[in-house]
Amino acid sequence: MLFNSINFVIFLPIVFILYWFVAKENLRLQNIFLLVSSYFFYACWDWRFLFLLIFSTLLDYYTGIKMSDAKNERIKKFWFWLSISVNLGFLGVFKYYNFFIESFSNVLNSAGLNFDVWTLKIILPVGISFYTFHGLSYVIDIYKNRIKAEKNFIDYSLFVSFFPLLVAGPIERATHLLPQIQQKRTFNYANAVDGLRQILWGLFKKIVIADQCAEFANQIFNNSAGYSGSDHVLGAIFFTFQIYGDFSGYSDIALGTARLFGIELLRNFAFPYFSRDIAEFWRRWHISLSTWFRDYLYIPLGGSKGSTWRKVRNVFIIFIVSGLWHGANWTFVVWGFLNALYILPSILLKSNRNNLDIVAKGKYLPSLKEVFSISITFCLTVFAWIFFRAENLSHAAQYISQMFSGSLLSIPKVRPTFLFVLLLLFILIEWFGREGQYAISNLGLKWKRGFRYAMYYAIIVAIFWFGGKESQFIYFQF
Repeated sequence: MLFNSINFVIFLPIVFILYWFVAKENLRLQNIFLLVSSYFFYACWDWRFLFLLIFSTLLDYYTGIKMSDAKNERIKKFWFWLSISVNLGFLGVFKYYNFFIESFSNVLNSAGLNFDVWTLKIILPVGISFYTFHGLSYVIDIYKNRIKAEKNFIDYSLFVSFFPLLVAGPIERATHLLPQIQQKRTFNYANAVDGLRQILWGLFKKIVIADQCAEFANQIFNNSAGYSGSDHVLGAIFFTFQIYGDFSGYSDIALGTARLFGIELLRNFAFPYFSRDIAEFWRRWHISLSTWFRDYLYIPLGGSKGSTWRKVRNVFIIFIVSGLWHGANWTFVVWGFLNALYILPSILLKSNRNNLDIVAKGKYLPSLKEVFSISITFCLTVFAWIFFRAENLSHAAQYISQMFSGSLLSIPKVRPTFLFVLLLLFILIEWFGREGQYAISNLGLKWKRGFRYAMYYAIIVAIFWFGGKESQFIYFQF
């Protein structure tokens, strides 16, 4: 069930009404109802994979209790590694088996050794990378004595499977979400209105920005041989806005939807394309994943402490693993490698925390230095996204060589004026709303009601005008 589908438009109000008017303020009934709704939501994709989700939930729930009840470290460690192995095993089989076995076969064949591979004819369960990481963080936190095991199976299952975040995040922590699940929730009108406003902006980013950019990005990437270097630049820029509008739009809808039910999810985006360096970009892009890898991989490896070699090693490990998390393709590995190269100088020079505040905070315009820094960071990001979008490394190399050909300065064939206007308007709204949780969180709140509602109606009209087609979100494939 897509957030931008008519099915979800029907599903959400029904769940909302039953949740607040039938379950009312009965916490146990609210949680049971949300869990059943979440399982129904997931089953709409493919009911067969619902059993995998439930098995993963049962595994981590049971091993969490066994670790908490363990009488010695040896038993605790056994259950810990059992959960880690099974979780990563499922992820490896469904997501990475074919990739690694085919890569191994290609290496042997290039050496003159014939090697027949046996690949699995299976599809990737939607959301497996996200709910697996929910469970992993929970198990690791118990093992590290940061939290106690949750004994209420309904509450734990809802933490893993809450439908707004189930398919594409944000990746939640038990320390943040479980207390909210266990806490009495009452309807808050202001929060609900703010949630609807965030859902509206998320739909705008997905349907009006991402889907329109996707049309031209796909046109250029899928037929790159027929376009000039300047068209290739535009294609990369269109994809840059497509993936941002698509994924941050999903996150806005997820956060807004959760707020309707009295639950606050982790913020996942904080205007990343206004970053002044790559380190700041990664503090603002897919925040829940970046902090997950920081807390559960980077810091345990030693982080930025120790020798220079150790710092370099840790940076490349975290970014290459992050690349692989996104997909079983060498293009994602190179994308991660590039970002490691980008961020490495700031780690070594200890300047990675220079830009912690909001750019040009309290000002209408940035300084020339900030404009330059944002532009350089944006260009580096656009270049890296080429590998993220390309079908394979050969396609990426071909695309880049054509982009830097003699036709780089020519007039592009693709000139969608309406899209340029939309992107300019989008950038302006994001810029002036950058100090809020999302771009229109504060926009128009002090205007007269007529003007404020005119803005909302304009956004709704744009969504219906450019909508009509249910397009899947990019991060569903991860």
